[in-house]
Amino acid sequence: MQLGMIGLGRMGGNIVRRLMRHGHECVVFDANAETVAHLGKEGAKTSTDLKNLISQLAKPRAVWVMLPAGDITENTISALSESLEAGDIIIDGGNSNFKDDVRRAQELAKKGIRYIDVGTSGGVWGLERGYCMMIGGDKTAFDHLDPIFKTLAPGIGTIEKTPGRENRKSTAEEGYLYTGPAGSGHFVKMVHNGIEYGLMQAYGEGLDILKGVAQDCIPAERRYNLDLADITELWRRGSVVSSWLLDLTAISLAEDPHLESFSGHVDDSGEGRWTIMAAIEEAVPADVLSAALYTRFRSRQEHTFAEKVLSAMRKQFGGHQETKKG
Repeated sequence: MQLGMIGLGRMGGNIVRRLMRHGHECVVFDANAETVAHLGKEGAKTSTDLKNLISQLAKPRAVWVMLPAGDITENTISALSESLEAGDIIIDGGNSNFKDDVRRAQELAKKGIRYIDVGTSGGVWGLERGYCMMIGGDKTAFDHLDPIFKTLAPGIGTIEKTPGRENRKSTAEEGYLYTGPAGSGHFVKMVHNGIEYGLMQAYGEGLDILKGVAQDCIPAERRYNLDLADITELWRRGSVVSSWLLDLTAISLAEDPHLESFSGHVDDSGEGRWTIMAAIEEAVPADVLSAALYTRFRSRQEHTFAEKVLSAMRKQFGGHQETKKG
């Protein structure tokens, strides 16, 4: 199947590579011409601008936008809408606010252009592991693009089937799911990221407590010098707190036992904030998720070992670099 990809960063480029590995044809564009040329050498069709990209796509054309949320995504989708035609498809695979999706879908529908919002999880590991995708928008567009989503998703793999789901017909166990109308995909991904904040914070605080028990203020007979790299490796194996985030934490501690290469400055992508806003709108208590978000704010003023753990996890799963050293 053919797909246009705009934005060839950490995830966009690897999405293209995974698709090409499985026989799909990709036409690519990025503001960085060197990045475009590099993917061209790997087999992608290159383009010099948006119109050139569109001219190389067969109808109905499908263009995936993988850019940072905000003006750059907004402007790119607006520009695409001027050149695409009825029946064509625009996909936003970034971390846009779901409310923007609702508005865009309505505006594009007036021109007959179909809109899909794809909450995409997988980070820098997606090329090999696949991407978990939460997909909202036009159902006919989703059905048309199913071969693309199936290729990008992790697939059933070695994960055991969930008892009680034997009679369910769903793509969820393959790692992608149509969630409903426009915005629903990014809404589910938004809450997913809010939960991620809470999980990361729990690991960070727990490891900080384990580290702190070696302090002089603790009575000598209860003072332990614990190997956090070994403990996280231990918890990966049979523990009820095992997870991919723990796997990534174990990698970070194996590489840097004291996380000395991290300051503990932890950014937030915006989705944690949006999750809390949704909780307020729905009158749903979200104590843990709120506290996790506020801790990220605090980390920009003072740093603890817990924040270093959060920063290390962000680098592992998403390639996020600290924006400030403290």
